[in-house]
Amino acid sequence: MTRNFPLHVHISTLFAVLIVLLGGVIGGLGYHFSHNMLETVADDLAQRITRETLGTLDGIFAPARMAIGLLAREPGLSASSLDARLASADFIRTALLHSTALSSLYVGYPNGDFLFMRRILNEAERVSLDAPEGTAFVIQSIEHGTPSKGEYRYLDAALNPLRIDDRPDYAAQYDPRRRPWFSDALASGGPVQTAPYVFYSNRKVGATLATPARVVDGAVIGADIQLATLSSNLAKLKVTPNSELALLDGEGFVVAYSGDRELTGEISTEHDEPGLIRVESFGVPALESVSSALSEVVGNTMLVRRTSIDSENWRVGIQRLPSAGPTLYLVTAAPESELLAAAFTIRNASAWITALVVLLSIPLTWALARALTGPLRVLVGEVEAIRHFNFSAPIMIRSFVTEVRALTVTIGDMKRTIQRFLDINTALAAEHDFDRLLPLLLSETLSAASADSGVVYLCEDARISAMATQGANGEPIDTRLPAIDLAAPHCPAQHALSGVRASAFLLSETDRSALGLPTTQTPMQWAIAVPLRNREGQLIGAMLLLRNSRIEDAQLRFIDALSSAAAVALENQELIKLQRELFDSFVKVIAGAIDAKSPYTGGHCSRVPELVKMLAQAACDATDGPYRNFSLNDQDREALHLAGWLHDCGKVTTPEFVIDKSTKLETIQDRIHEVRMRFEVLKREAEIRTLRAIAAGEPGAAADARMQRELAELDADFAFVAECNIGSEEMQPEAIERLRRIGARTWTRTLDDRIGISHEELARKSREPAAALPALEQVLADKPEHLFERRESERFDEDNPWGFRMDVPQWLYDRGELHNLTVSRGTLTKEERYKINEHIVQTEIMLQQLVYPRHLSNVPEIAAQHHEKMDGTGYPKRLTGEQMSPLARMMAIADIFEALTAIDRPYKRGKTLTESLTIMARMAAENHIDGELFELFLRAGVHLEYARRYMHSEQIDDIDIDAFLAQGR
Repeated sequence: MTRNFPLHVHISTLFAVLIVLLGGVIGGLGYHFSHNMLETVADDLAQRITRETLGTLDGIFAPARMAIGLLAREPGLSASSLDARLASADFIRTALLHSTALSSLYVGYPNGDFLFMRRILNEAERVSLDAPEGTAFVIQSIEHGTPSKGEYRYLDAALNPLRIDDRPDYAAQYDPRRRPWFSDALASGGPVQTAPYVFYSNRKVGATLATPARVVDGAVIGADIQLATLSSNLAKLKVTPNSELALLDGEGFVVAYSGDRELTGEISTEHDEPGLIRVESFGVPALESVSSALSEVVGNTMLVRRTSIDSENWRVGIQRLPSAGPTLYLVTAAPESELLAAAFTIRNASAWITALVVLLSIPLTWALARALTGPLRVLVGEVEAIRHFNFSAPIMIRSFVTEVRALTVTIGDMKRTIQRFLDINTALAAEHDFDRLLPLLLSETLSAASADSGVVYLCEDARISAMATQGANGEPIDTRLPAIDLAAPHCPAQHALSGVRASAFLLSETDRSALGLPTTQTPMQWAIAVPLRNREGQLIGAMLLLRNSRIEDAQLRFIDALSSAAAVALENQELIKLQRELFDSFVKVIAGAIDAKSPYTGGHCSRVPELVKMLAQAACDATDGPYRNFSLNDQDREALHLAGWLHDCGKVTTPEFVIDKSTKLETIQDRIHEVRMRFEVLKREAEIRTLRAIAAGEPGAAADARMQRELAELDADFAFVAECNIGSEEMQPEAIERLRRIGARTWTRTLDDRIGISHEELARKSREPAAALPALEQVLADKPEHLFERRESERFDEDNPWGFRMDVPQWLYDRGELHNLTVSRGTLTKEERYKINEHIVQTEIMLQQLVYPRHLSNVPEIAAQHHEKMDGTGYPKRLTGEQMSPLARMMAIADIFEALTAIDRPYKRGKTLTESLTIMARMAAENHIDGELFELFLRAGVHLEYARRYMHSEQIDDIDIDAFLAQGR
């Protein structure tokens, strides 16, 4: 939530903020430039470190490359025995002594022989090898013969033997041909360099150079170079005291490190050999995240990352070293507090100086600002009063500031103008009747403009017509004013009425004549034309205001501003009126379509709304009984009106062949005709059998008599099936049994019944294999293809969002012939009866999807509950009377009474009042409809009022209301 402070606080704060900003800008610029400078220096230092590291690497590897190049041409190495090969030991010693980083030279032979000479660099290394005192060199050799021989020779500085150890296990365990340096050198045909690794012999980090020997085919010369000097060089190149430098290989292993940390012996390979340590496991937090960033380094460009360690920001630079050998990366990491110490000092000094200046300037600024803002605080109180719509007290403020005095006058005028504007807007907003809004709008605008008479026009295409008038006597003008064609204005008044803004002009006789204004009721000479335009700027109407004097410019601007509110009010009310009429007409179109869809519904959807409104009005008029306090406002009546028209809207989803089903076998057409043809086939088959019997020698008279009896039996059976198809009487068990016996008759089908049909019917037939032709068919059957599956979306769970509680049949339709013909009452199966009842389900689903204004939110409830019963046995939700609203219970009575008395249903005649009310009295007694509403329906004469308007005179008979009510109790 935003906090508010006095103006003097803002002024003081402004000065303080300006000083802080100034100091911040100065300090920030100093910090920025020094920061950039130090960043540049850091980059230059990193480049220098890179160059020096490259120089160190070149100084390490160059002598070694020369040594193995010369050794590759040494003739003595071509000897086949160890003693002969040792003749080259002095040459190898000289090469080792001329390179500080070269720790060993060796030769691997194609037969697996190996000659390895290393120098002892320090006492610790001698002890680790268990070498005698004075040992300067060690020669390790392998000779393959019978048997293979391994040997360690410990030599002094002059190559004199100090001790010779036999090492047969060395010959068995080590084969130079399996080492990567051996195979890589032979494969390349020239010098190769391995990636840094930890030497097995002395656990030091180094790399191996190897090249094929020139004097022995298949032999390889190798040299081990220690990289220990790299770590000491990196330690000398540290940028700040706590900087960290490291050299990594391409896989993120640490090759050299600027600190005192040992690089070997902490991690072993899978062959239990000492190995390099990965940078993330090295134990230096600043370098832990470097490994994942190595792949992001492009070319020789330095990649800079920033990381935070224990609240300390570090700058980490990664650069790939350009070399012909394996890829190496130089990593520099420095804490920014050390690297940018000078920039931080400038920033902190600027902050302290700025804070000191602010503390000294605040008291003086505070005193001056408070003296200047005193009158403004009083004006704030006046504006606060306006905010609370308090316009009573006048404004009295004295100030030496010209702007404050002008603001005082302006606020006073604003109070009066707002008061008038609000009064007019309140009056316009409170009126919801469009026809009453126009005179009210004219009256209020005349008062605001100090005018005496006027006219409100509304647009109709390119013309405007007078819709409300007021003469000088305060009464409407009794002369009919002509419509004005704005497309061809004949006078200034017409032009002004179609303008953009309100305008005042002197009314001429030409204007008065064109506008049809009578002189007696509009004698004024000055006119104000006020165009009314909607939000899109389209002209929707205009007002003409007449007065005796010219209007002031300020008052005209007020009228112009008021015209916008007036135009919006007119547009809103007109839109609401049109939308209501559009929705009402749309609803009636839907209801009319439902009535027109089937003659069996007739004008039901248009008569039920009228009947339910009659019953609701009777409840409002009741002075005693349970409905004496019942009342409906205009919004309630609108909801009831819409619910009445939409109460059967779900019938648009009910198939016509179900609604119009007049016989048991009827679907799109009556299937009794198919059954008749089967009986015709049976009769033809009987005749054929007879003729064949006569041809076979049976006496003609006996065969013909038998045939006549069979034909008569078939005629009687079909007549019985046809009678059952009508469904006029309740089916008895014996009738159902006879139908099943008749249905068991068979006839011969010789044609394929799976061709020429729709894919849906074919899919239903495919539920069982096709019978071989010719096939015996029953005259009446319930087949698998007669069963239509119901979609899962048409079933309702117990916790469905609508609260429906209906027993949903398993099948959508069951067209089985016996299933339909054995319906005990009427023509509908349980599946078809559910489909008809389902219209109320669809009604609620459809209506719930509409978006209603708040006062119409109960339309779905009123419309979709007219099939519920007071005892909770109705549908679709099985509500009880207590759960139904009074309007829903009224809708149920109206729906039943209209259905009983309707005269436009082709399948039945309209019942008389006595017949209809007898049925409804029984329903009231069985607690199916509201008994109290039924009594009101009768005693208020709603039944008679409806009968006179919608029933034939012969249906209206004399009734005894008390008798019906007694029957209904």
